[in-house]
Amino acid sequence: MTEDNQGDSVQEPITFVDKRKVDPATGEVREPVADTAAGPGPEGGNGAEGNGVGTPEGAETLADTIGVELAERTADLQRLTAEYANYRRRVERDRKAAIDGAKAAVVTELLGVLDDLDRARAHGDLESGPLKSVADKLVDALRKQGLEEFGTEGEPFDPTLHEAVQHEGSGADPVLGVVMRKGYRFGDRVLRHALVGVTDGVADLAENEASDVDANADD
Repeated sequence: MTEDNQGDSVQEPITFVDKRKVDPATGEVREPVADTAAGPGPEGGNGAEGNGVGTPEGAETLADTIGVELAERTADLQRLTAEYANYRRRVERDRKAAIDGAKAAVVTELLGVLDDLDRARAHGDLESGPLKSVADKLVDALRKQGLEEFGTEGEPFDPTLHEAVQHEGSGADPVLGVVMRKGYRFGDRVLRHALVGVTDGVADLAENEASDVDANADD
């Protein structure tokens, strides 16, 4: 073994701390030894008083900091909750619009069939028999899906719903005189305008007739 190895193998001397309260040699009571494992005191800067937390001012500052952070996290959570709620509403609205659009497209393709059924009904072909049952079931099924028909004689004229191909009278109070083809809407969507002839309302006709009578009396 070399001298270097011998030097490296020299161990630190082992020391013992006598913690007995009574000195065996003299029999006197020993003074308590300060505990060195208690950690650094205030001068070390790592204690509670060293960082100011143990003081009222430090506790108040810490409480304010925690309050600010809590308010920020609460605001972030509220913002995320509102954004998610808006996202869900937007997705639900888009989904419903897509479903309604698909339904409206299918129903629009069946409007020609409904026109044929109306003509057959006008000729008395749907008064009885199996065809009447099929026609009634089809109409009921479409109405349950949201299809509505409009355009009847005497109904007030609405340019957003009716397409006038002829007009009689002064036009002061126009109503539907003749319905050549029914109109249909699906929810808020107008699938087809009603094809109608417009005439004056009952009040206007009575007023015009009274005017004609007065004119004839003067003659």
